[in-house]
Amino acid sequence: MANRIAENTVYRWKTLSETGGPVIASDGLSVNVDHSIESAEALADIDVLVVCGGWNIEANTTATVLRWMRSLAGKSFAFGSTCTGSYVLAAAGLLDGYRCSVHWENMGPMADLFPMVHVSRSVYTIDRDRLTCSGGTSPIDMMLHIIKATCGSDVSAGVAEQFIYERIRLSGERQRVPLKHLVGNQSEKLVVAVELMEANIREPISQVDIAEYTGVSRRQLQRLFERYLKCTPSRYYSRIRLDRARELLHQTSMSLVEISSLTGFVSSSHFSKSYKERFGHSPSTERKR
Repeated sequence: MANRIAENTVYRWKTLSETGGPVIASDGLSVNVDHSIESAEALADIDVLVVCGGWNIEANTTATVLRWMRSLAGKSFAFGSTCTGSYVLAAAGLLDGYRCSVHWENMGPMADLFPMVHVSRSVYTIDRDRLTCSGGTSPIDMMLHIIKATCGSDVSAGVAEQFIYERIRLSGERQRVPLKHLVGNQSEKLVVAVELMEANIREPISQVDIAEYTGVSRRQLQRLFERYLKCTPSRYYSRIRLDRARELLHQTSMSLVEISSLTGFVSSSHFSKSYKERFGHSPSTERKR
């Protein structure tokens, strides 16, 4: 699509597999490829080598592929990955000393298995010559970032419009990790409390009401948040509301006053002060960006 918008063949691509034969994806679809990894044409004219990950990546990564990946260390091209493809790069030692993104289901195992790799919660991560993303729709954001750097903002915006993609996420934006994944099954009451907060953004409810609804005392509620989320209930509630405000700044043309009201702040000045404390700059600066 970038080639079409730019009216020029800016990008070319080819697909590789271990043997050169088609690959059966985790959903059963057969993907044809152009070359085997050992083919002389495999690495010709390569700028970025992207590893496409999928379900059960550990079992589907072979020793042959990892040996080949390790042999590429020091090459002049960049390495990228989609979703669990980061696991392959890390297992080959190509992410040591780098930041990377991976799907939230794999963040914990990745951090445990590869202590030399900094696993980020970002939607996608560009760290020097490593380009990794978390899966789902995040490859679109990462590729639009690359297109913008290569072809300019007009082309990247044109591609986004063709894909009916309303907002290009920034690399620093965090993928939302389901709370149940963060705390496991150890605290269903905490999950209920957070869901209650998320359902009451415009008119925040008190800690007393949250505690009563979830069936714990206020002190027990505070302990749950401090133990699992490392902050107080009020601070976590504020983060939820400010994150929603940030989404509204990016995705709507509402005024700061309207956004302040919709996210439960008593005044625009309080909203601006809280926003700056959370993100390091004012809401007006966010919108100008």
